[in-house]
Amino acid sequence: MQEPDFSPAAERNKHPIHNVLRQVLPQRGTALEIASGTGQHIAWFAAGLPSWIWQPTDAQPAALAGIAALTTQQGLMNVQPPIELDVMSPNWLPPTARFDLIYCANMLHIAPWAVCAALMRGSALHMADGGCLVTYGPYFEEGVATSPGNLLFDTSLQTQNPDWGIRRREDVEREADRAGLCLAQRHALPANNLLLVWTRKS
Repeated sequence: MQEPDFSPAAERNKHPIHNVLRQVLPQRGTALEIASGTGQHIAWFAAGLPSWIWQPTDAQPAALAGIAALTTQQGLMNVQPPIELDVMSPNWLPPTARFDLIYCANMLHIAPWAVCAALMRGSALHMADGGCLVTYGPYFEEGVATSPGNLLFDTSLQTQNPDWGIRRREDVEREADRAGLCLAQRHALPANNLLLVWTRKS
């Protein structure tokens, strides 16, 4: 069996994210994780929220074996086998698939801007009634001073790929609005990151 990958950043931020999820989410439900990467987040959340059923996904087929290895290694019975999912695909899953939580961390700044609109459209389609989309990562915000670390990070991202970069929260809100979603909660977390909760507009 393939050895699971490891991300020090994911290991650090899984704790504060989980603490907020425990406040935001009901006792049980179904969750779809977009861009699961190493699988560290979904494994931690599945262990801490055992009444939830978790579906990991990633656009990179090579990541799926590592995610499966980690969740199997930890004996997590509430995690489904990981599946390949490209956010830019017009059809993520069967149209009837619905989730109480759609979770996406650290993706928007390492993807072309068009991915943001695709994330919002797909989430609106697959969000159950009363469900939410949770995004996590660095954002620029109007009227909020940007940390020197995030400025350097943004420069580094754009050096690697001009289509990458930290997104303005207000721009993300506009894409959410076009998809029928709105920002319901904003949580400031360590390392100058935000956890944002998006729900259907009433």
